Amino acid sequence: MNQTPFKIDFNENFDHLPGAPIAEAVIHWRAHPEVKLEAAALLSELTQRLPDYPDPKQQQELHVGAEVSPDRASVQQHHIWHGFQLQSSDKRYIAQFTRTGLAVSRLAPYEDWAKFRDEALRLWNVYRDIARPPEVQRLGVRYINVIRLDTMDEIGQVLESPPTPPRAMGLPISGFVYQTRFEIPGYAYEMNVVQTIQPPSTETEDKFGLILDVDVFTTKPFVDDEKTLEQKLREMRWIKNKTFFSCIRPDAARLWKSEPPASE
Repeated sequence: MNQTPFKIDFNENFDHLPGAPIAEAVIHWRAHPEVKLEAAALLSELTQRLPDYPDPKQQQELHVGAEVSPDRASVQQHHIWHGFQLQSSDKRYIAQFTRTGLAVSRLAPYEDWAKFRDEALRLWNVYRDIARPPEVQRLGVRYINVIRLDTMDEIGQVLESPPTPPRAMGLPISGFVYQTRFEIPGYAYEMNVVQTIQPPSTETEDKFGLILDVDVFTTKPFVDDEKTLEQKLREMRWIKNKTFFSCIRPDAARLWKSEPPASE
């Protein structure tokens, strides 16, 4: 069967969902610095440039290696600094400045793409000024959606292709994990899509969490100029949106067309 060639079409409109079930949105750059980053110097720069992200926390990375002597061989473990994690004053953004790049997360409640993108780009410009990476090895846009369900039976009311039991057995489903990796023909992108279910997490939380995790990322390094970066972010956002609306049933989208109730 012939398939229609994949094409990013910016003329295709997607429904605006003020109550979208986005638990976390992430833009991630992997870019090796041209300047050697030292912990103390980086901390000083971040503190000075980002007063709205107070109290940076140092992150450690565990390294494991073998040490061989004439008498014996042993495994040595040691920690080295990996970067700093910062959180905005309103607790809605988390930024991780590391020796290999930057990750910016927007936590719920999500506002809109423009505000999230602009804040991520502002933080990226800080990293770029400090580290001066010659190129971006990998750029990613990831959205983690958590859809609350009263029962497992409601999965079929949300997903376009819900899990099914073995044919002719009719067994009840108690959990599932679908992970699929896709190439994007004609574009230097790939995508991971994960669909899974979480049981109620606490005695007070009696709903299941249907997770739809869409991660779009580049497959080739590119020079980090403003025009290229904005075009790639725009394309990856379109792919993310197309995937989300292809994975859920059209009638399910109506659940999120109004604002969620304000949390206490």
